[in-house]
Amino acid sequence: MVKVVAIGDVHAAFGRLWQALKRAQAADETLLPTLPVRDGRYRVVLLGDLIHPKTAAQYTRLTGLEPYDPQNPAHLKAAARAQVRGLWRLKRYVEAAQGHAIVLLGNHEAAVLERHPLLGNASGIVHAEFDPDRGGLALPEELQAWIHAFPREYRLHGVHFAHVGPAPWLQAYDAMFYQSDEAKRWWRTHPEYLARMGYRFGVYGHTAMPQGIQILEPHGIALIDALDRNQYLELVVSPEVLRWRVASF
Repeated sequence: MVKVVAIGDVHAAFGRLWQALKRAQAADETLLPTLPVRDGRYRVVLLGDLIHPKTAAQYTRLTGLEPYDPQNPAHLKAAARAQVRGLWRLKRYVEAAQGHAIVLLGNHEAAVLERHPLLGNASGIVHAEFDPDRGGLALPEELQAWIHAFPREYRLHGVHFAHVGPAPWLQAYDAMFYQSDEAKRWWRTHPEYLARMGYRFGVYGHTAMPQGIQILEPHGIALIDALDRNQYLELVVSPEVLRWRVASF
């Protein structure tokens, strides 16, 4: 039996990420994995989108610049440096977890690695901090290589984890992904995807849950992009057992 600590989209809220991991007894005060993580009794699964704050206010908190100006190269560089520091710290944690901390590839990481498309958010912010052509800074090559190795999905005893959803086309961040609204709506329009793919439970991010984590119990789907609501999901999983609870910090 394994305890899984599943955390939705981080979007550069690294302070909240560490709060959640410490609350789950998966990280110690030095921000390194606890013994249950290192020996495999706990698994940590991060669902991707580590980078790019969600709002202008979050960019201001990240950089200390008010108002944050996404067209000012100095502001872009400050945002990039702050996120790079968070990524280095997380990389140290993942490597120390000896294979028991899994980070999945989100579409925001993919867009930065591929230099396309240039993403933005509902508040009008364009995420250009990692685009040198627009005044930002390139991700360090070592971090790029680390992120390139992120899987797009993770399976454990019939439980499926991915950034968006269970179907392969929901894990392909191509032109169709951005042209269609299915990535944000599949769990409403086609919740049967999970059963069709042969999973007994699925844990996904990508779509913000402003009211907190949502569990669609009839379909076995958990939507957990709610780190900004101070929530994460804990599961206890074995071939015979599946229990879950929404945890707050």
